[in-house]
Amino acid sequence: MTTSSKKPLVAITGASSGIGAATALRFARGGFRLALMARRMDKLALLQKELKTETAIYELDVRSEETVGATFQLIEKQNGPIDLLINNAGCGLGLDPAFESKLEEWDLMVQTNINGLLYCTRAALPPMVARNQGHIINLGSVAGTYPYPGGNVYGATKAFVHQFTLNLRADLIGKNVRVSCIEPGLVSGTEFSVVRFRGDQEKAAKPYEKIQPLHPEDIAEVIYFCHALPPHVNINTVEIMPVAQASGPFAFHRAT
Repeated sequence: MTTSSKKPLVAITGASSGIGAATALRFARGGFRLALMARRMDKLALLQKELKTETAIYELDVRSEETVGATFQLIEKQNGPIDLLINNAGCGLGLDPAFESKLEEWDLMVQTNINGLLYCTRAALPPMVARNQGHIINLGSVAGTYPYPGGNVYGATKAFVHQFTLNLRADLIGKNVRVSCIEPGLVSGTEFSVVRFRGDQEKAAKPYEKIQPLHPEDIAEVIYFCHALPPHVNINTVEIMPVAQASGPFAFHRAT
């Protein structure tokens, strides 16, 4: 909630496609103002035309601490205080076992999923604390809880997102600032799998074959629900899987 006469402002990173774009559409329908951030301004511009609400767009690579700070200052200068920050920007790269993985891909996941989230949170949080109101929603993953072969660093980064969210809540006792972590399972209709398999469309389609996965709109609805609750209600974490997905049994290798 905001004390301003203006509609509340929602800032979303990684808003050019997938869950970020679907979330922008959902909050636009709810009458919120939007500040959308992503590396691809062309896609943001197309989304901006589709949204029937006051929307500002900003080119941002969350891996750059300096650029994040400048962008968040510009957002608040041009639009007023951020009421809700959705840390959606993230990536998964490769499914290789750790002993065959590319170190540069590990670095990129850490820089985006951990450092980028930290930079954006640190830019948005102090003004929220000063106003004694605000909400930060982080996009985690079930990969942060349930390990799987090839999920090594990606899963570890999402475990960080989960724990960082809970630690923020501990720091914010006595402040009217909410923090939530949304942890989806298998979601189709995003670029996640294409990026993970380095542009190989055939491999990217395999995980979704013959099952009904989640869709970006499903996750957007949960994000909207978390924020729409009364301001005294904080959803700490939400784990979401399609009915067709579940955590698996322990793996065993039996010597022959």
